[in-house]
Amino acid sequence: MISCTNLVKNYQQVEVLKSINLEISPKEIVCITGESGAGKSTLLHILGTLDQPSSGAVSIFGQDITQLKGNALSEFRNRNIGFVFQFHQLIPELTSVENAMIPRLISGESITKAKQGAKEMLEYLGLGHRFEHKPSELSGGEQQRVAIARALAMKPKFILADEPSGNLDTKNARFIHELFFKMRDDFDLTFAIVTHNPELAQMADRQIKLKDGHLEE
Repeated sequence: MISCTNLVKNYQQVEVLKSINLEISPKEIVCITGESGAGKSTLLHILGTLDQPSSGAVSIFGQDITQLKGNALSEFRNRNIGFVFQFHQLIPELTSVENAMIPRLISGESITKAKQGAKEMLEYLGLGHRFEHKPSELSGGEQQRVAIARALAMKPKFILADEPSGNLDTKNARFIHELFFKMRDDFDLTFAIVTHNPELAQMADRQIKLKDGHLEE
């Protein structure tokens, strides 16, 4: 489903990723671990088309995403990839439903259809009673679930998560971890997750570690 071949990323004179070769199968949950500064988020951003490699190829669903530019790249990202970040990245002025609607509106859906889809996803995540609440009115765990609803808005098959439980207490972190596996089964999702959480890493189908710019299984 996802394939990286001889992936290299340089920032000026610093080689962050060195000849990365990686394959992720459909419905696989892969955790990427390693010390801070090892390049984990850089790799995730390249897989998510948020950054370009210095050299090498990245293929998702058979599409070489390094060849996509401009609107074609943005449309591919919006329709095929969902993102979950450590600090939620919710828009504070918007309600839960409005935040979860954003990818649908970007795709051109009507407000009515986008809102209905957002409500269905929030209900699935146990937030049916929080439709009109803004982020400041939600707990940290609830905010992260709104962010997950947004990630699922376009029904992608590939979810990228960067420290998704890093800002949560133990109880909410465990809930989010278990939720990912339920989502994988319910929606046929594939996950690539950057984490420092050893519990989540142990739960994954596979762990890979970044060290000195190289991947270690």
